Amino acid sequence: MAQKKLIRFAAIKAFENVLEYPTNMQGQWPSFFKNQNPLVLELACGKGEYAVGLGRQFPDKNFIGLDVKGNRMYIGARYALENKLANVAFLRTEIDKIAGYFAPGEVSEIWITFPDPQLRLSKAKKRLTHPRFLRLYQQILQAGGKVNLKTDSPVLYQFTKMVIELYGLQTVKDYNNVNVQATEAELLHIKTHYEALDISGSGRIHYLQFMLPTAALPDKDEQLKQIISEHEHQ
Repeated sequence: MAQKKLIRFAAIKAFENVLEYPTNMQGQWPSFFKNQNPLVLELACGKGEYAVGLGRQFPDKNFIGLDVKGNRMYIGARYALENKLANVAFLRTEIDKIAGYFAPGEVSEIWITFPDPQLRLSKAKKRLTHPRFLRLYQQILQAGGKVNLKTDSPVLYQFTKMVIELYGLQTVKDYNNVNVQATEAELLHIKTHYEALDISGSGRIHYLQFMLPTAALPDKDEQLKQIISEHEHQ
């Protein structure tokens, strides 16, 4: 397994659709993609199934799968190259550094698909819909830009709903059970490796789409911490 990882790490260095810790990319993505189409991010993309799936569905948009684990993104990057998906690329870096790769307002939409729900209370700040991450997303999202969360974790789903309410965010869509409620079948039925594993064992997929304001989020982080503590220890 270690040998396979090394092979993949070496391979992506030659992939024209993979950038590893690049410099001076803020505002340069139209030049990279050679068009002015809207830019969409998939965070913690893993094998990049969603970036690739969205890229196939929306050829008039550009998609970037972002993750720190290059051996995983190798799968999606190779598929995109082999299938000539010129509107799909991959960025290897840490999520908490994204503001250094995109100019203010350069990103039109963000997808977070089956991230680690960070179930322990002490890890709540690592949840990708925690306000500390939302503040990062605000720095790069255009006005009216949307954040999409797709997860099988009821804890992460309820946590995100709590954040939306506490911080006064605008919910656009809320599906407690995608397979029953969603009408966007093609969009929301792209399957990732982690969705197929059904780690939570719930047999249910949750989906939230919400908007972030351009104004700074209120400083309610300590209040959120207290609510989480009370709610998740019931």
